[in-house]
Amino acid sequence: MSKIKIIFFLILGFVVYKGYEAFTNFEIGVSDRITEIEEKADFERQGEVITLIMYLGDPPQLNEHLLVKSKSKCLKMRQKAEETSFAYGGSAFYECAIVNANLKGGKITSINEKLEVL
Repeated sequence: MSKIKIIFFLILGFVVYKGYEAFTNFEIGVSDRITEIEEKADFERQGEVITLIMYLGDPPQLNEHLLVKSKSKCLKMRQKAEETSFAYGGSAFYECAIVNANLKGGKITSINEKLEVL
């Protein structure tokens, strides 16, 4: 009789685990699908994002910006850009920042405010 109870509790634990897993994956999947639909519909939205910014000239002026998924990826990209860039005789300046920006189709259309430099 005790073996049946152990098997029952193992099956019950497995069912609870699978239910929890399905619930959390559903929540993640919904937010990913909403973002995908917004990108396909060319819906413009505003939000805080991480970006790699390139400044050129003297005084430095914003020339380009690139949406990046994580801080670590941005810092790696900045280091690689600084090592390999020969833009305008090496006068390019790069920085990673968290900005408030307008986004459309997974790209930054304009930067409204720089919140934090990484």
